[in-house]
Amino acid sequence: MRLAKEPWKSPIWRSGPAFLYSRQPLARYFGRPAAEFLKIEPAAGIVLLVCAVVAMLWANSPWGESYTALWGMDITLRIGDFALSHTLQDWINDGLMAIFFFVVGMEIKSEIVSGELHNVRTAVTPIAAAAGGMVVPALIYTGFNFGGEGAHGWGVPMATDIAFALGILALFGSRIPSPARIFLLTLAIVDDLGAIAVIAVFYTDDLSMGWLAAAAALVLAAVAMRLVNVWSAPVYVVIGVALWVAMLESGVHATIAGVIMGLVISAKPLLDPAVAHAKAQEMAEGGLTAAETERLVKLTRDAAAPSERIQERFHPFSSFVVLPLFALANAGVALSGDLLAAAVGSTVTIGIAVGLVAGKIIGVAATTWLVVKTGLGRLPEETSWRLLTGLATVAGVGFTVALFITELAFGGGDAELLTDEAKIGVLGGSFVAAVLGAAVLSVAAPRRGEPREDATGGR
Repeated sequence: MRLAKEPWKSPIWRSGPAFLYSRQPLARYFGRPAAEFLKIEPAAGIVLLVCAVVAMLWANSPWGESYTALWGMDITLRIGDFALSHTLQDWINDGLMAIFFFVVGMEIKSEIVSGELHNVRTAVTPIAAAAGGMVVPALIYTGFNFGGEGAHGWGVPMATDIAFALGILALFGSRIPSPARIFLLTLAIVDDLGAIAVIAVFYTDDLSMGWLAAAAALVLAAVAMRLVNVWSAPVYVVIGVALWVAMLESGVHATIAGVIMGLVISAKPLLDPAVAHAKAQEMAEGGLTAAETERLVKLTRDAAAPSERIQERFHPFSSFVVLPLFALANAGVALSGDLLAAAVGSTVTIGIAVGLVAGKIIGVAATTWLVVKTGLGRLPEETSWRLLTGLATVAGVGFTVALFITELAFGGGDAELLTDEAKIGVLGGSFVAAVLGAAVLSVAAPRRGEPREDATGGR
């Protein structure tokens, strides 16, 4: 019995109960197609888009009042004398989205430890591009809204939606070079890090120092547990939930708790993969007893970084449950003649839409050009300036995080009209960026068999 070089990635451990497909018609005709769909790269973006469309149709249907009533329903969680009372929409935005940002935190940690952000020289270009892609849209929005009632929404057009952006690239398959994909992924991750910083610093309520001190103590406890190699999942779950409550009560947005816990999780294997492989191979040579099989499973688990294993578990839930629910709860805008008329002339709507489309293109492309021309960085291999322009355009698909910041910036209530105008700007700008980006990529991406341009545009 020979094991794969990386046994924790072996089909033995990932295939699941495949025999069920042959014995159960439901699994064969529905389960397998569903599982295959979830594996394709654009799947998360497709589900997000469908949920956004459903939300818009629902909010503008004869049952539109039920949309508002459902997401505005108050839900109270009570433990003894302590109670948390929020609307269903707030539980999703403050609670479930913490899981999304938990995954984002682990992705950022992985990139810093062993990914594109580990090598400073390689990371300079996408980091600079991300910075330009955040600053220029914010400046454009501020130019439209300086001194106005919508001025606080400058953070909305800064965001890039990873799921949609990579989903668009996936439509072109191998025509998009791998370095170009990595460039956009790194840019989007740095963009998320910037959005997290903006949320933490600029979109917080009045701070409660007592709860903030409690949150700091919990973070120190989590770090201490990691330093002494305590990896009990229930312990971290308890700390994470307590940290979320402390953040929520402190005035700092509760989703930051997810980011912090994601950064705490180790991005390095607990056991050297080479040592684990050698030991697993030795065990496999003589056949495996039940006890040895259990030990082998533990070896394969410890040979992978905890952040990788946890991401594998949480990514499907985050991509296909959390984000779709967020889209359903936030993308529904009841359109009316008055609202559309107001949006057409609204500096909030225009500032967001122009920021997402023109701001991202100018910010990403111009900053990249500056970094390359000054010799501080270089273009990704096999990536022409035309292709980079397509990537910059796709980065203008803000959607998820842009809608999230919209709720933080305006938050309904007395600013309900501004919130709706901002959402129209996010949805409209993201749609234009997606269509325009796909059009540019269709022209810029080399056809199969066609020589790819280098960084200077040559063959």
